Amino acid sequence: MEFKGERADGMEEVYDEPVSPTGQYFNSSVLSICILAALESDIPIDTSQTNFLLNTLFIPINPRFSSIMVKDEHGVKQWKKVDVKLEDHVHVPIFPDGLSPESYDDYLQEYLSKIAMERLPQSRPLWEIHLIKYPTSNAAGTIVFKLHHALGDGFSLMGALFSCLRRADNPSLPLTFPSSKQGKSSDSNRDSFFKKVTGFLSRFLYTTSDFAWSILKSSFVEDDRTPIRSGHEWVELRPINISTVTFSLDQIKQIKDKLGGTINDVITGIIFYGTRLYMQISGPQDSINAHSTALVLLNTRVINNYLSLKEMSKPDSKSPWGNQFGFLHVSIPDLSADVEMANPIDFVYKGREIIQRKRGSLAVYLTGRLLEMMRKLRGPETTAQYVHRTLKNSSMTISNMIGPMEQMSLADHPARGMYFMVVGVPQSLTITMVSYMGKLKVAVGVEKDFINEKLYISCLEKAFTRIFKAAVVSP
Repeated sequence: MEFKGERADGMEEVYDEPVSPTGQYFNSSVLSICILAALESDIPIDTSQTNFLLNTLFIPINPRFSSIMVKDEHGVKQWKKVDVKLEDHVHVPIFPDGLSPESYDDYLQEYLSKIAMERLPQSRPLWEIHLIKYPTSNAAGTIVFKLHHALGDGFSLMGALFSCLRRADNPSLPLTFPSSKQGKSSDSNRDSFFKKVTGFLSRFLYTTSDFAWSILKSSFVEDDRTPIRSGHEWVELRPINISTVTFSLDQIKQIKDKLGGTINDVITGIIFYGTRLYMQISGPQDSINAHSTALVLLNTRVINNYLSLKEMSKPDSKSPWGNQFGFLHVSIPDLSADVEMANPIDFVYKGREIIQRKRGSLAVYLTGRLLEMMRKLRGPETTAQYVHRTLKNSSMTISNMIGPMEQMSLADHPARGMYFMVVGVPQSLTITMVSYMGKLKVAVGVEKDFINEKLYISCLEKAFTRIFKAAVVSP
């Protein structure tokens, strides 16, 4: 669909579509949020097919990959189609030759930190691809996509990426993904009149309290300064380090089967426990149970499974392209004055209890309506400042995606692993997760020289081991 306006010279200007409200917030004077998606290749990177693949596979995915943001005569941002100059978007960094994989680990981390801090130029489409042709400890080469969050959320962008990939074992077969279906409740009285009434009252009370708390957190109430929250102004402009750790999905499922709930409940419990362990080791005694809040990203689509790009582009799609998510404010549990003495599985139970209760309220929906009303009354820049404060006043963000169960390949480059990171966020700590080939890779993005990412990773590993032993190994 095209939208028309009038240029200063009287000629007619044609736009492809308006920029969504969330897209405007994420690409504003106070926010510029991007996603780094990394594919770890099993073989050395061959760049000879790059331009052909970008022209035939990547750019046709969505018109936004060949469009820029411009303001119309009313000052409203629109997507405008432009010619894509691939030489402006493809980067092949040069590192010293002949170093060890461990040395290239450091070079890759410094490079990721550098591109994470750089704003994408507004004069060209909001994406880049970086081809790292040096072997690291985890891969023979690494392909990094930098995609602006204004293009779409993780669901859209990862779905786009998967559309360019094929199964390594048999390219003619589709990639398959773990089922997101949840088990049905065993409560035979779930439809009773009493439960409906109490459920309605509980939902009303939780919605009221959660929505009020969300406004307070976004406007006035900041988390305490702790070993995971520096409180620095414009912390998003400081260098970051990105590290990863991998867990077995089979073992996570074993924990889930023993404790009930979902895989996400287990993962969240591991992160909460590991975070408290890190805070106890790294900070003063009074920071152990300091008030710390995690923003958990919630997919608000009707369905959770990836659709074809054609389906996502339909006007009446159940899972449309774009940014379709909300935030849940979740307090990190503080179950014991000494985290080392706490029962590890209590973090799983407590995290599940908080998230289930908050998912049952309508606070996410009301927050979305509040942002829309604010945008209409005060404009997208003021609304972007509100979103910035929402992020800045909390301690960390947690986001997860589902990846394929089979090994995938990009242009005959089998992917050994994959991970992603949200950058440009005004926080000292960001956690992202993606499942792939029976493994769960957790990426940790930290404020450099403030959070010790190696120590934090070791705390996550310790949390995982202790929860697994307490839930599965111990009688």
